[in-house]
Amino acid sequence: MEHIFFKLLRILPDKVYLQMLFFKHFHRLINFKKPRTFNEKIQWLKIYNRKPEYTTLVDKHLVKEYVASKIGKEYVIPTLGVWNHASEIDFNELPNQFVLKWNHDSGSVLICKDKSKLNYEDARSKIDGYEDHNAYWYGREWPYKNVKPCIIAEPYLVDSSTNDLPDYKFFCFNGKVKLLFIASNRQKKDEETYFDYFDENFKRLELSNGHPHAPKCPSKPKSFDLMVALAETLSKGIPHVRVDFYEVDCKVYFGEMTFYNRSGLTPFQPRLWDEILGSWLKLNKV
Repeated sequence: MEHIFFKLLRILPDKVYLQMLFFKHFHRLINFKKPRTFNEKIQWLKIYNRKPEYTTLVDKHLVKEYVASKIGKEYVIPTLGVWNHASEIDFNELPNQFVLKWNHDSGSVLICKDKSKLNYEDARSKIDGYEDHNAYWYGREWPYKNVKPCIIAEPYLVDSSTNDLPDYKFFCFNGKVKLLFIASNRQKKDEETYFDYFDENFKRLELSNGHPHAPKCPSKPKSFDLMVALAETLSKGIPHVRVDFYEVDCKVYFGEMTFYNRSGLTPFQPRLWDEILGSWLKLNKV
């Protein structure tokens, strides 16, 4: 029923819809004329900062060529295959371990750690079920709207020392890293994912945004300074974007570029951080 309800809401103009959605999460309306907080400004950017190139930057397939041209192809995860529909996937051509994902959404991922145990038809059915999960419709994240959907396959990555794949997510404001968080424990389906926040000097912050801190503070990645430099290169000229990287056995890989962290719909704790990040996001630079 909820799925049908949200489909009906698609007829609403983006600005009206976002006011309703923002009120649901924050119990107040967006001040589009004078937005102050980070989450408010994220909604403003959805409406008023619609550069066509952003569509390429959120496309998990096409962005690889852009990233390679900016920082080098050695930081790009190889693509093992590209298909328009799940029925086209030839699993015999894929290695024993791989990842399948749609290019136009977050979370539409199938991880295969042992192909001998994979039911191909079930896998195709699961991937097919994600095709309509365009990130535009729920949060009206405009760059995703015109992404041409396709399925891509990539190697399965994991750091051998931790048997995990921490995700290092850098908040960039006009080409400068101001904040990051580490998403860890994501390989275990039945356990909580952890988010740990740090400033640009890797000082841990008492800040949360939707997930608890890890029981043990994550250590500073060996390639931290390199990832900061790469994130700042990729974010140059953009008022705000989150640039994600992985570190696998001391090698850095680009993950994705995200213009609307958690769609600007998750409260910060303490709330003061919503205003602090908001002060960093300069809309007069748009």
